Amino acid sequence: MRKTVGMASVTLLALSVMMAGCGSSNGNNGNSGTTGNSEVKETSGNTASTSNTPAGNAGGEEPAKHDPVTLKYTFWGSPNEKKVQEAAIKSFTEKYPWIKVNTLHIPDSYTTKLTTMASSNQMPDIGLLNGDVALEWASQGRIYNIMDFLANDPDVSVNDILPNTMYYWEEGKLAGVNGALEAFALFYNKEAFTDAGLPLPPTKADEAYTWEQFVETAQKLTLDQKGRNALDPDFDPKSIKQFGVTMPLWAYMNGVTSNGGQFVNEEGTEFKLADPEAAEAIQQWADLINKYHVAPSPTQSKNIPSGANALSSRKVAMTLDGQWSLVDLGAAKKLNFGIGVTPVMKSKATMTLGEPIVIFKDTKHPEEAWMLYKWMMNPENTLELQTSGLWMPVLKKWYENADLVAKWAAGNPAHPDGYQDAVMRNAFDNGFPNTSYYVKNLSKINSIIDPALEQVWLGKTTAQEALTKIKPQVEKELKGVYTER
Repeated sequence: MRKTVGMASVTLLALSVMMAGCGSSNGNNGNSGTTGNSEVKETSGNTASTSNTPAGNAGGEEPAKHDPVTLKYTFWGSPNEKKVQEAAIKSFTEKYPWIKVNTLHIPDSYTTKLTTMASSNQMPDIGLLNGDVALEWASQGRIYNIMDFLANDPDVSVNDILPNTMYYWEEGKLAGVNGALEAFALFYNKEAFTDAGLPLPPTKADEAYTWEQFVETAQKLTLDQKGRNALDPDFDPKSIKQFGVTMPLWAYMNGVTSNGGQFVNEEGTEFKLADPEAAEAIQQWADLINKYHVAPSPTQSKNIPSGANALSSRKVAMTLDGQWSLVDLGAAKKLNFGIGVTPVMKSKATMTLGEPIVIFKDTKHPEEAWMLYKWMMNPENTLELQTSGLWMPVLKKWYENADLVAKWAAGNPAHPDGYQDAVMRNAFDNGFPNTSYYVKNLSKINSIIDPALEQVWLGKTTAQEALTKIKPQVEKELKGVYTER
């Protein structure tokens, strides 16, 4: 099993610096690129810039001749995510006024819409891409090897970047670097805990809820229309006013890894979710819905707002979610929220993830695309992305230098007390990579797993039965794993 987020070289220094340099902390991302239902909308940036330069020649210096250039940057995310990314790009065009950047926000069906754009020769120059898709497209020659840019750049090198934020499809071939480092945590409405007479969730991994404690807390926070909690013998599970917890069901590997399970074996030749440890963890997630009635089913979730709105409306008391949700939580004016560490089944674990920014081979302006890429990578240029809670930095020095840590991880509403322990420290010490970093043919594999798990979430079958049944079918699609460097 792939463990550790790859930050061993900076962990001790980073933690000591953060203890000295900040009082609270922060972050972003999205697993799927399927946020919201708003239409795809292209926004024109400032003006325009340089010549057509091959990737191998893309250094850090500005070209001598500033011919106008227009780039297209695609991305997904909530309205707040859209706002802060567009602000960062606006600052880029102000710095380089000969470069115009048209932003294209694609809130749902992201990969499908990019595929449609490719068929009509309207591909972006640069943009976010789901990690598994980026690795697949890179192996097909559809995106640039970022190592070609890094090799010739005087401003940034591969050694400056957190290892766990990079997607390699072959040794020495880098499809992209995360827009941000991300990890999971427990977010909650403080008033819900106060009203229930409960202590606030722990923030340190050594003090994390056991799974049994987590379930009991969720039961005490789940209320029916008459105000009875889920431990009350008269509780009505068909008339719930406030759920104790909600979580993105695609993130079940948080439970699987904490329970000692795996997705595939080290070689990527054997499907391991059907093993008892993995199936048990997935069943425990499903039991939150169907046994304890403390989490909404997929059907019920359709009627519950997401993220900050779920907590502020008291439809939900806790959310187990990625730290990118801080951008919305921090902006919610009527929400008094807190942050806790993820609960533990058998061992401490939190999934680290993030989707890469890539440069598409269709671009006629690889050098300018790399200039924008570097700009988005450097928090000095995009500080609102970090202070808003949307992104955590991908450059090591932003965890090692006390002054830099203080710029983004302290003194802002997106980083409540406990963030440092619950997110940053837990990610460093107990993080494990999302499957998109290493499993080949993941989209096809998930197209088999997801419908099977849907039946588990709906309570129509057990996790063990569902996963055992699909194991032969999944193993026909296993193609191995990608390299880690």
